[in-house]
Amino acid sequence: MNDLRDLYQEVILDHNKRPRNFRIIPQPTHQANGLNPLCGDRISVYLDIEDGVIQDIAFQGAGCAISSASASLMTEALKGKPVADVDYLFEAFHGVVTTERECPNGLGKLSVLAGVRDYPSRVKCATLAWHAVRAALEERKEAVATE
Repeated sequence: MNDLRDLYQEVILDHNKRPRNFRIIPQPTHQANGLNPLCGDRISVYLDIEDGVIQDIAFQGAGCAISSASASLMTEALKGKPVADVDYLFEAFHGVVTTERECPNGLGKLSVLAGVRDYPSRVKCATLAWHAVRAALEERKEAVATE
């Protein structure tokens, strides 16, 4: 159990310190903003979708280590995937961070965030970027909140 907790902390610290895809896509096909009013995390996600596939995905914002790391891991997981996979991956990820559900195949590095379920107040931090991606795909103009 300590090995898993150490891995959880190591991955979160790495992705928080050196977030992947932390930038703005100049002319995204989809974009949305997210806010976690509980702790003040803010995120903007940018997607370039072509022929139903996420060709590029990026984010910017400010927030806690879990929020930033989760957004970084999410962008890595979604880049190159069909848009049709987003809902499945969101539901699988959400299930893993909120319940004792076993990590399904396909979550890859995202499964390390399963440790968030031990800190229920941090689940919204971990899922903020996912809510923003869903809002972008639904072309919602207002910021999405985790509340």
